[in-house]
Amino acid sequence: MGDDNVIKFGKAKKALARKAKDQQAEANRVKFGRTKSEKQHDKLKADKLKRRIDDHQTDR
Repeated sequence: MGDDNVIKFGKAKKALARKAKDQQAEANRVKFGRTKSEKQHDKLKADKLKRRIDDHQTDR
């Protein structure tokens, strides 16, 4: 038996935590890494879409 099949749980646990931290950092870069004009543009698009949907609803 060689030592090739040995898993060190401490290293595996740290690698898993590092991977989760990197994924969270990537999500934060997407969420917070936009310019003011990009945010305004997205807000205007969302408002326009909401207005369009609200205008097409019928009152009961």
